[in-house]
Amino acid sequence: MTGVERAVSGDAPHALPATAWVDVVIPVYNEERALPGCLEVLCAHLERHLPFHWCVTVVDNASTDGTLAVAHDAAERLSGVRVLHLDRKGRGLALRTAWGYSDGDVVVYMDVDLSTGLDALLPLVAPLVNGHSDIAIGSRLAPASRTVRGSKRELISRCYNAVIRWSHGARFSDAQCGFKGARADAVRPLHKHVQDDSWFFDTELLLLAEHNGLRVHEVPVDWVEDTDTRVDVVRTALDDIAGLMRVARAKASGAARVPGLPRRPGPRPEHPQAVVGGAGGGLLWQLVSFGAIGAVSTLLTAVLYALLRIWWPPLVANLVALVATTLWNTEANRRYTFLRRARADARGRIHFQGLVVFALYYVVTSGALLALQTVEPDAARWLEVAVLVVSSVLGTALRFVLLRTWVFRPALADTSTRQAQEAAE
Repeated sequence: MTGVERAVSGDAPHALPATAWVDVVIPVYNEERALPGCLEVLCAHLERHLPFHWCVTVVDNASTDGTLAVAHDAAERLSGVRVLHLDRKGRGLALRTAWGYSDGDVVVYMDVDLSTGLDALLPLVAPLVNGHSDIAIGSRLAPASRTVRGSKRELISRCYNAVIRWSHGARFSDAQCGFKGARADAVRPLHKHVQDDSWFFDTELLLLAEHNGLRVHEVPVDWVEDTDTRVDVVRTALDDIAGLMRVARAKASGAARVPGLPRRPGPRPEHPQAVVGGAGGGLLWQLVSFGAIGAVSTLLTAVLYALLRIWWPPLVANLVALVATTLWNTEANRRYTFLRRARADARGRIHFQGLVVFALYYVVTSGALLALQTVEPDAARWLEVAVLVVSSVLGTALRFVLLRTWVFRPALADTSTRQAQEAAE
C-alpha cells in the first residue's frame, strides 16, 4: 500500500486490513538504557493488537549520552521504527516537530517508560480513526483508572488539573498524562499555535482544542509511577501558571482562534420531530442552581475575608477573597447553571464579560465596606462581616441578572437547537 511505502522503508510485517496509518511518537532524552526494551515491548504489542498500519517515531531530544545510536540500532533491528534527531530539548518541541513531519492519519505519543498500560492504546486510537473525536487523552484521574503513584505527585496532579478547570472551564480531567493521540488534520493547524516547547505543551494544546470546538475523548488508563522521573516540579509549576495566564489572555483577545480546523456541527435531534430542551434549563432551575452556588460562594467569601482581615485592610482582603471564590463560582455556574447557553466559539467574549460582571460585584461589596468605614470607623469585625454578607447577596442578585441577560443570553444558544425548538412549535 502507498501509506506503507511513504512511512517506512521496506516491507512492514504488520499488514492487517487497515483504515488508517497510526504514527506513535516517543520523545527521549538520555534514555539509552530504557529505550531498547521499550521499543521491543511496544512493537510487539502493536503487531498483535493494533488493527491498523503503524510506525514508531523515536524523537531524540538533544541527548548527551548514547541514546541516538541506540535508537538507530533499534530502527535497523525492528521493522516500522524510524528516528528523528533534534538539537534542542523540550517535549513540546519534540511533539510539534514529529507531528509536523508525520505522514500518519493519526498521531500518538507516549512516554518512553511505558508507565501507561498499553491495553489503553486501541481505545485511545479507535475514536480518532472512526472520526468520533479529534483528540484522545489518557486520564489517570478518570473514575475507572487504576494508578500506582506517591501521594505527593497525586496531590500535585489533582491540584493542577483543578486550577485548569477553575480558571479555564476545561472539561478534561488530566492534562499531563504522557499518553495522547490526535487526528492529523486537527492537530496540525492546532500545534502551530501552541507556543510552549516544554511540559506545558500538552495543557496548551488541549485548552486551544476545546476553545476551538474540537472534541476531546478521555480514556481511563492503568498507570504506574516512574520513580526515575527528571521533572523539576517547582520550575514546571511556575511555567504552568504563566502558561495558563498567557492562554487566558489569548482567549480574551481572540488570538486563540485557530483557522483551518475541522468544524463539528452543533448538537441536534436525530428524529425530526424531537423537541430539544431549552439551553441551560428553565428559569426555576437556573435560580435554584445559581442560588446554591451563590450561597456556597458567599460563605467562602465571608470565611476568607474574616481570615485575611487579620493581616490586610478591608479592601485588599475583600478583593483577594472575591478573586479566589469567583474562580470556583464562575466555573460552577458555567457547568451547572448556564452551560448550554455558551457556544465554544463565544468563550473569549464570555470571559471578558465575566470580568466586567466581577468588577461590578466588587464595586457593590467594596462600596458597602467603604460606607461602613465612613459611618463607623471603629466598626466591630462581626459588623464588617455582616455588611459584607448583605452586600454580597445584593451583588449576587445583580450578577445573576447580568449573567442571564448579558453573558449567557439566549442569543448564544446553539443555532441548531433554536431551529429545532421553532420547528417543534
